[in-house]
Formats: sequence, structure tokens, C-alpha cells
Amino acid sequence: MTQSRGKRRTVMVHASAYRTAMLSAVLVLATFVAPGALLAQEPMRPIDAQAIFDRLEAQDAEIARLRAQLTGIEELGPAAIKPVTLPAPAVSIADVAGEATVQPQPASFTIEQFEDMVHRVESLEQAGKKKVDSEKKADDGWKDVSSEKWTIKLGGHVQGDYINWVRADPAIEPASGPDTQDYFEFRRLRLLADGIGYGVYDFRFQFDIEPEAEADDGVNTPVTVVKDAYLTIQETEYLGRVRFGNFFVPFSLEQVTNDTNNIFMERSIPTQGIFAANREVGVASYNWSDDKNVSWTYGVFFDSISESLKERIDDNQGYRVSGRVTWLPYYDEPSNGRYLVHTGAGILFTDEQDDQAQFRARPQIHEGPRLIDSGVLPAASTTTGNVELATVLGPLSVQTEWFLCSVNLDDGGPTTLYGGYIYASYFLTGENRIYEREGQHGAQFGRSVPYTNFFCVPGCHGCGAWEAKARMSYLNLDEVDAGRYHDLTVGFNWYWTERIRVMFDWIHPMTSEETTFGKTDSDLLATRLDFNF
Repeated sequence: MTQSRGKRRTVMVHASAYRTAMLSAVLVLATFVAPGALLAQEPMRPIDAQAIFDRLEAQDAEIARLRAQLTGIEELGPAAIKPVTLPAPAVSIADVAGEATVQPQPASFTIEQFEDMVHRVESLEQAGKKKVDSEKKADDGWKDVSSEKWTIKLGGHVQGDYINWVRADPAIEPASGPDTQDYFEFRRLRLLADGIGYGVYDFRFQFDIEPEAEADDGVNTPVTVVKDAYLTIQETEYLGRVRFGNFFVPFSLEQVTNDTNNIFMERSIPTQGIFAANREVGVASYNWSDDKNVSWTYGVFFDSISESLKERIDDNQGYRVSGRVTWLPYYDEPSNGRYLVHTGAGILFTDEQDDQAQFRARPQIHEGPRLIDSGVLPAASTTTGNVELATVLGPLSVQTEWFLCSVNLDDGGPTTLYGGYIYASYFLTGENRIYEREGQHGAQFGRSVPYTNFFCVPGCHGCGAWEAKARMSYLNLDEVDAGRYHDLTVGFNWYWTERIRVMFDWIHPMTSEETTFGKTDSDLLATRLDFNF
């Protein structure tokens, strides 16, 4: 027990820990009131506890610190606590300045007041937590934004190719004539419009301004070719993303990756136009697991409606059914996929519209002789399966796919054809291929982004990104007596920005004796300026 003089009152404390905590807390509270009274050089009136509580409510940071100090007091229990008094300061600010002032009155608190204060602190914390939870729930939940109209973005895509036949095999050149001559063309010359609106919809319309005829479709005049023309509903119940219109059939990693993001000038031999379908008119669903590491896509389409004619008038339309599943057994989240392993599998069934199938390929350029050709095969349907594997290990990436196709021939029954490819690329400047778990057409690769763009101005320059690449492709049509086709391609890509690049491919096609021109091998150099906006 201690005895004070004057206006001080008795304080009884049964625990030294309580004394220290209580005096610290009251001193903190007193600092909110006493300094103002001293600076005003006026006698300090008795402190109103309610005013202190109101002040505490406006000072969240001080409340948190005060509650931490009061924790020890609560553990002692009310029976061990008696009223405590805040002693008056011995020297005021005015005394230091040499002016006499009246000493302020001390403030006293009872345990009931402290319990009330603790209760208020807890109430404020609970109210704040409820507010945060409510705001979080509102953010995570569905919001009606159906009043939002279309927001439209215009864009385009230009690719200019120059192809040089460095050496055409003697067996090819006389027979193919102008097909082995050097040429320049605009490989792609496109305009597009993208739009989002009404909260859950998006669309894309893209057409190609082709400067040449589409003789294979029976068109002999320049045409405008429809590429993408679709409407998408996002995040539907159970179905995920649902799309209607003309777009890529969900099958094959290389096929669904846009040509602006593939690393070679043309897709591999067994992919486009051989075992994988291009864009078709139909409907598809895209869905993902919660962690985005598993995706599944499926759809149904018409069979090969001409992009040039844009219509088919026929009682027998034919159809395609496709499905694709992907899984990421490893994806490095901290680096946003700079290190990953992608796996996938797909199936594509085609009910042939004209009961005919044909498999043929050029030497991985857009124009030129078809080095392998099965000819027209009478077949009611084809069924193709494939497996996908890709990995990104920083600047190094490897991708491969293998295809197995069963052709249901009218004469001879099912016949098996197969092929595949494998390629690798390495960024000499350290970048990595960008993987999109929720890409435009499902799991796919996106745009490569240079660390530094290419530019050259007085006193400063940037080198862009440099990527070396190599690929082997293979197609086997022995079962229909059409032979085998191997292809080796090496080269590099120079990325000026994420939307501008220069591509260089050296292509070395090799065919077996049973192919169109017999056993051949040739060399081509292909260069492309590719930019989009």
C-alpha cells in the first residue's frame, strides 16, 4: 500500500503486472486530454470517461495498442482490481516556460469503466470484421452489370512472306513448274473487331482480305475470307464458357494456338489441314477446375464449310465432334508459369460431308507443290486421337504432339495413318514462352514479351528478344500407299515488341519413294515480317 498527499487518492494493487499495465494504459489515455489543457494555460477540469471512450473510437490504431496492454489485466480478474488514479503531472508545460498554472485535476477509473472500454473495443473490432466480410462477399459475388453496352476494339494483322527455293530437288522442279519459283505474298492481311458487353458476352469478327482465288473451294475471283465470327457467353452454370459461330475446333495444342503466337511460320505437317481441323462453324464449351490446372473442352461443328463461299446448300452437311482435356502437373505460380509442364489429349470425329477424305501437305510454306498426297479416299468418316506434351524451363521450351487417325474406308475398312512433331526453342535474351491457362481457345501459348523492345535512337538502343528454334515433323501415309514425309526446320525469331517480329526459317523437306514426286529432298529459306495491332 502507498500513501499520497493533497488531492491524491489511495490505490490498492494486488499484482505488480496489473499496476504496470494499468498505469501505462491510463497515461496513454491522459495524453489525449492533458496537453491541450496545459497549452491553453487553463485549469484542467475532471476528465469525462465517456469523452475518452469517444476519442478512442476515432483512434483505431491506439485502440489496438491499448487492448494489447489490457490483456494482462483481464487475466487477473475483476476481484483482484481496485480503482486506480492517474497522478497529476508535477510540472506543466507552462511551468517550464516560467509561467504559473493551476495543476490539472487527476482522473480516476474503476474496473467497470475498463470493462466497458474493453467491450467497446471488441464491439468495434467485430463491426469492422463484419464490414470487411460484407465487402468481400459483395466483391466475390455476382453483380448485375447488364446495363453495360458493347465496348469495341478494332485491330488487324499483317504478315509479309518471302520464300526462296535455294535448291529444289530435280524430281520436283520439272514436274511442278512454277510451284518451285520464289515468291512474295501477304500471307495474312486481316482486320478484326473484338467486343465485350452486358457483363457476360464477348464477340470477335475477323476476316482476311485475300488477294488470290480459293480454287479448292470453287472460287476463281478474289474473295474476303471469314476467319473468326463468334459470340461467347462467359461463366455459364456448369458449362463454363460457351461459344457459337466460326472459330477453331478445340483439338491440338499447336492448332488452337494462334498463328501470331506459334514460333514457326507454318504449323507442323500433321497439324493444319491433315489431322487437325481448322476453323469451323459450330458450338463449343470451355471449362476449368478451380485452380485452373485442368481444362476440358468439347464441341460439335459442321464439316468444312468453305470460308470463301460462307455457305453450304446440301441435305448432307456432315459434322465434326471434338473433345480436348489438358492438365498441368507442374506450374510455378510465383513466376507466372516461367516453369511448367503441360499435358493433354484430344479426339476428333468427322462424318465426311461428301464421303471423301484426303491427306496432303506442302513443304511447310503457304504456296508450293504438295509433296505428299493420299488422293481422294472414299471414306464415310475419320477418327483422330492425339496426345500433347509441352514444358517451359525458363528460356527453354519443348513441345510435341502425336496423332493417330483411323480412316473408315468404303473398301477395305478402317485404315490407320499417323504422324507427329517435336520442336524446341531457346530465348538467347532470357525471356520465356507465355502460357495461357484460360486462353482464347482454351489452354494455349500466348504472345512472347521481350524484356526490352527493339529501338535505336541517338544515344540509346534496345535489342528486343532473340529466339532460336528447331523442329522435326513426320507424316506416314503408307497404309494408303502415299509414302512418308519428314521435315527439318531451324531458324530464329527476332521480337521487336510483343506484337512485332521478324521470322526466319530454313526448311529441309524429305520424302520417300511412294510420295508424289518420289524420293526427294530440297532446301528453302523463308522470311516473314509479322505485326498486329
